[in-house]
Amino acid sequence: MAAGQTERGVPLSTLNPKFLHTNSTSHTWPFSAIAELIDNAYDVNAKQIWIDKTQIKDQECLTFMDNGNGLSYDMMHQMLSFGFSDKKAVNGKHPIGMYGNGFKSGSMRLGQDAIVLSKSKTDLCVGMLSQTYLKKIRAEQITVPIISIKKPEANNVLEEHRASLRDILDHSPFNTQEELLTELQAIESTGSSTGTRIIVWNLRRTFARHMEFDFTTDRYDIRIPSDVLESTTEPDQRPERSDSSIRESDLSLRAYCSILYLKPCMQINIRGQKVETQLISGSLEYIKKCTYMPMFVNEIIPITFGYNKMSKDQYGIMMYYKNRLIKAYHSVGCLRNVNNGIGVIGVIECNFLKPTHNKQDFDYSDEYRNAIRNVATKLEEYCKEIRFKRKKSNPSDNVPVEETEKRLDQNWAQCDECQQWRRLPDGINTEKLPEEWFCYMNPDPQFRSCETKEESEDSDSEQPTNLKTYKIQ
Repeated sequence: MAAGQTERGVPLSTLNPKFLHTNSTSHTWPFSAIAELIDNAYDVNAKQIWIDKTQIKDQECLTFMDNGNGLSYDMMHQMLSFGFSDKKAVNGKHPIGMYGNGFKSGSMRLGQDAIVLSKSKTDLCVGMLSQTYLKKIRAEQITVPIISIKKPEANNVLEEHRASLRDILDHSPFNTQEELLTELQAIESTGSSTGTRIIVWNLRRTFARHMEFDFTTDRYDIRIPSDVLESTTEPDQRPERSDSSIRESDLSLRAYCSILYLKPCMQINIRGQKVETQLISGSLEYIKKCTYMPMFVNEIIPITFGYNKMSKDQYGIMMYYKNRLIKAYHSVGCLRNVNNGIGVIGVIECNFLKPTHNKQDFDYSDEYRNAIRNVATKLEEYCKEIRFKRKKSNPSDNVPVEETEKRLDQNWAQCDECQQWRRLPDGINTEKLPEEWFCYMNPDPQFRSCETKEESEDSDSEQPTNLKTYKIQ
């Protein structure tokens, strides 16, 4: 096959189908691949996303469905191509995607084949990215069959897309145009006229040919078996961790999604049940706030420290980028010694750093190293400050702070309609709130409407403080 050339005769680079697998190996952990597909829903302003396991014609499949804006034909083509990302901030919400690679690397990490069905205001579109298809047709370059159905003629595929339709029907689980339209209509079950549905099949298996995911232990979760996570023969399937411990968020997709966003503003549903997301910086005890001002940006970066109420074994720095979790429970400074600061959580949004390709780490740059050094110093000051204050208030109390019963400094609830967070009065047990909670249930009349803007997490008494009180005294 002759290589393509520009008008000037300079050869064009081509993309071999083998690159789909190579590209997918950037995900060292299956949940990071799923997070890429969740991010795509977040970036198209979806209020909800549904993740499930289903069976289509004897094929085990993962499905992702959102009620976002949907994709036009051109947007679908960009999504299935490499390096295209023209996402822009909407209403102050900055998109997470920046490399134009998330869907390709994420979907191909989960399985060999994926089909995307989408309804926008103008188009019904179907696109396919399939390694199996490319092998069968012996493709030398990556080709992506895409069809568009204009809504006024909902049963008619455009003539120029007929070849793509034949390939999709021949190489996907859907063998008729009616089956494709049925899957497109399923998007309307979200209650929205627009949205996107992604189906991944030929799911990845371990070397022993076992399913990589555990769908049976918890019918409302998707889990990674611990032996798969810890497999020494497949190191690319283990998450990056700062220590040797295995946390629930390493094994449970539900637990991971609960902390995936710094301020969750999209409802995530896994296997028919809503994920109880956390406003992590507001769900701690002994909260202290401080700031860090990097020399290379003219910006003050807030840092929140506190003790984890749920478990003393979950501790470390939670590092986010544009609201999205990049590094979880990262042990720095005194947290590397398990005798110091167990249960301490630090929260920082690092928009001044550059995340790596798989969004599971940051580039190991001078800026990153300086940030870690500063956070570690402030963390140690926080731990000493808390111990000093407790000892001063009760000199005879020798119980470590991590062993004491915790009480949240703040109570927050998220509205299931507008997805905004509302601060609740002290004394309300958030564990006893109804499964679906709405703004009109708020005891505070000032924030009892979805039309009211979210209040700040920082009250006057929670402004950044000097953590060196113990030194002064």
